[in-house]
Amino acid sequence: MKKNDKLVFIGDSITEWGRQGDPEDIGTGYLRLIHDYLLTTYPEKNLVVLNKGIGGHRISDLAERWQEDVITIQPDYVTVSIGINDVWRQLDQPKMQQIFPEQYEIIYADLLNKVKEQTHAKIILMEPTIIEEDVESKGNKMLIPYVETVQKLAEKFDAIYVPTHQAFVQYLNANSGYRVTIDGVHTNSAGNMMMAQTWIKAFEASIKK
Repeated sequence: MKKNDKLVFIGDSITEWGRQGDPEDIGTGYLRLIHDYLLTTYPEKNLVVLNKGIGGHRISDLAERWQEDVITIQPDYVTVSIGINDVWRQLDQPKMQQIFPEQYEIIYADLLNKVKEQTHAKIILMEPTIIEEDVESKGNKMLIPYVETVQKLAEKFDAIYVPTHQAFVQYLNANSGYRVTIDGVHTNSAGNMMMAQTWIKAFEASIKK
């Protein structure tokens, strides 16, 4: 990590959360925690953190704005968190054109190839989190191949890997009873903390190698 590095975070509403109306354009979700941690832990680095999350977006939506929101910016790090809506739309909008795991992997790999070919950015991939606070929910079972795809792409592209889905599953299996989402998907403050901590742990392990 160098001085003045730019870190772009791109994804859906979980990343976007609270960004609209925030003068810093960071929001109030997990990215706010990461932003504040980085700026207070590494003040000498003068890091620039950019939130490019947009609610409701799927991997195909990221493809449409990838040039403007990633490539043109020429970030030093790009974090991608996507996949929840690719599954959720299959549950709540079954008549919508769906993105199944095979297509998800093809589109995702193409976007990461563009990062490798057109920027010098280090890639950071976050697993999609959860759909319902029940490990055995239909949504969480449907998420499994999408999580496995992110794992596969992280290895292929030598990315920093953030096991957010695994962190949530481990938490749910502990049966504490304390909720980490407001509706089964969108994270509350506890869920945001878990996402931020998982990202920070993976990021710092990488930069300290």
